[in-house]
Amino acid sequence: MGRPLKRLSVVRWGELSDATGSAVELPALLSKLAWADEGDARDAIGELADRVCVLGFVLTEATASVIPFLMELGAIPEGNCRTEILELISAVNSTRQWADAAAAAAPQYRSSYEEKVSWEDNSRAAVAASRGIIEELTQDPDVSVAAIACQLLDNLAGGLGSI
Repeated sequence: MGRPLKRLSVVRWGELSDATGSAVELPALLSKLAWADEGDARDAIGELADRVCVLGFVLTEATASVIPFLMELGAIPEGNCRTEILELISAVNSTRQWADAAAAAAPQYRSSYEEKVSWEDNSRAAVAASRGIIEELTQDPDVSVAAIACQLLDNLAGGLGSI
């Protein structure tokens, strides 16, 4: 594997939003997760989760853009917080907050949820695009990483994470 996160600059982070407003700080958090010591990396994954998967079930516009970078970091055998990274990806893949809210809304209000439902769809598509990495992680020597990868793969195969 080459240098992690080398494609961070390709994403127009300033044009995306997260739970705090502009997603411009997300590259710094991803970098901190990749290269900081374990304590700082744990802080970074916690803040990333708060920004892209609020309360563990509310996605933001920037969520889908973060997934490939999280998958990249989760696949590095000596990487920081691999279990936490995969737990965040699993939470993103399983959330249906906006879709459920749209379904429960009165018909005249459902269209107001379309953009947010697309955030969920795009995020699940990003997870599904990483299926090969997830399959490899099911054989990871770290038992907790392998277990979460197996669960995530089962969700993808069962249609919970498919598009």
